[in-house]
Amino acid sequence: MGNGTVIISLLVLTVGVPLGLVKISGIFNIPPIPKLEDTWWGPGGKGVDDVTIRPFKIAVPDQVILDLKTRLKNTRTPIPPLEGAKHTYGISSTVTKSVLDFWLNKYDWKKREQFLNQYPQFKTKIQGLDIHFLHVKPKKIEGLRVFPLLLIHGWPGSVREFYEIIPLLTTPQKDRQFVYEVIVPSLPGYGFSEAAVRPGLGAAQMAVIFKNLMNRLNIQKYYVQGGDWGSMIVNYMAVLYPQQVIGMHSNLCFSDMPITNLKKIVYGLKPSLIVDKKYEHLVYPMSSVLANLILESGYLHLQATKPDTVGTALNDSPVGLAAYILEKFITWTNPSFKEREDGGLTEKYKMEDLLDNVMIYWVTGTITSSMRLYSESFNSAHYSLQLSKIPVSVPSGCSRFAHDIVYAPTALLEDKFPNLLHVTDHDAGHFAAFEVPEVLAKDIYDFTEKVLTAASPKK
Repeated sequence: MGNGTVIISLLVLTVGVPLGLVKISGIFNIPPIPKLEDTWWGPGGKGVDDVTIRPFKIAVPDQVILDLKTRLKNTRTPIPPLEGAKHTYGISSTVTKSVLDFWLNKYDWKKREQFLNQYPQFKTKIQGLDIHFLHVKPKKIEGLRVFPLLLIHGWPGSVREFYEIIPLLTTPQKDRQFVYEVIVPSLPGYGFSEAAVRPGLGAAQMAVIFKNLMNRLNIQKYYVQGGDWGSMIVNYMAVLYPQQVIGMHSNLCFSDMPITNLKKIVYGLKPSLIVDKKYEHLVYPMSSVLANLILESGYLHLQATKPDTVGTALNDSPVGLAAYILEKFITWTNPSFKEREDGGLTEKYKMEDLLDNVMIYWVTGTITSSMRLYSESFNSAHYSLQLSKIPVSVPSGCSRFAHDIVYAPTALLEDKFPNLLHVTDHDAGHFAAFEVPEVLAKDIYDFTEKVLTAASPKK
């Protein structure tokens, strides 16, 4: 533990308290749940949504693919990486070149388009925006309960992340008395969902949209699951609509409650009180964790402040877009992959699967609008809702992955999730549904079992 942590802890304990217990305790007050309106995000003044649910198929015009291939063929040769740098300066041009070669010579969009169309897809107008979603129902349900499950992705992901986990969730499993009906929307401004035409559509406002989507489908009670931005959105849904959310599961649980932040400092004096020795390095020393967050969060600052500037470049260059996105699949799958020449990409994923995700951004031209979610969520208006200070009362489950961008000890998670029924640890990274679908699917099933057990009448 660094001396800085000890000093800060002592300052909080010896200086902070005498400054006024009343003022300090005030920051721990739980604010009221805000009421968010059904804001109109589409063009023009507030109108009336067309409530029809329309079947949808991905059908990209041939000229879009021809333009893509032309751009790929005319890509300027990336400069060589520095000797021994591997991916510590960002994705290496050695890997970028191999991606370019695969994309041009081995990736067949027509076949991938068929693959992406394998599940039923739909669009419907919600608050002025066309929202795209997959809706997959189980085929064999005799004698089984069916629970609606809303799966929400994040950035730089898409609905593509869930293609391998969907059949696991919608197919009856041995010794399970239930199965899921899965709804997987594209976030507004991502892929095939329309983007807002005016500022203000942050993660909390997306929670409203997805609640309204479930209402549109006549689904009044359901489970929610998400990672990355999806984690924040399902968190907000559980806070705002506890009567509709049966249970909340996430593969990126964290707590930003004021009491949690104080605990992080105090427990820095003796980390073993809140975190297993195996995972202690993911939480302490705080100086090391903070340094790593700064190292890996340059993209966040750009996207939270100037998304349209960086978006202009990425929307014009397919190789630039792929490099920007795939770099995250290196560092967020396993930080040690930065030290490998190949970045470890093909160890965990198939290149065509990774390019499916990149293609969704490219063919829809949505990289800029997707990045605006950062600027719309990391601002004073969004913070003023104080949702991060309100506990999630519904049954909650957390799958922790050792190589994810944040690790939260159970003792801290309990501040945010007082009804925490399920916590597990796994050896994988940020894109769990994509990397280890079997592991995440089992965890979702196990969590649901615990929710059902907790809800059963006690004998």
